[in-house]
Amino acid sequence: MFRRTFWFTAGAAAGVWATTKVNRKLKQLTPESLAARAADKAVEAGHRLKDFALDVRDGMAEREAELGDALGLNAPVDPELPAQRRLALVEPATDKNPKSLANTTDTTYSYNRNEDH
Repeated sequence: MFRRTFWFTAGAAAGVWATTKVNRKLKQLTPESLAARAADKAVEAGHRLKDFALDVRDGMAEREAELGDALGLNAPVDPELPAQRRLALVEPATDKNPKSLANTTDTTYSYNRNEDH
């Protein structure tokens, strides 16, 4: 009698366990659940990509500083040296009647500069 009761209880427990497991798996495979999981993965991938971009930016700044130190670009300016000169802008001479392609009546002008003749 105890043997039958034991196996009946073991079978019922196995059935309940298997049913619960199958129902959980079916809930995971619903379209809403799949969409939510995909959205979570996309957000996680976005965070990883952002972290990667920040790491690359930090590495670039660090390497730029190393190169600046190696080339002496970050060194303080010697106060005995004169200040850097700037070039003056020279304004182009303006004609009263500027010549453009629209104003020319010369028909020998070629628009194709790759002509062989």
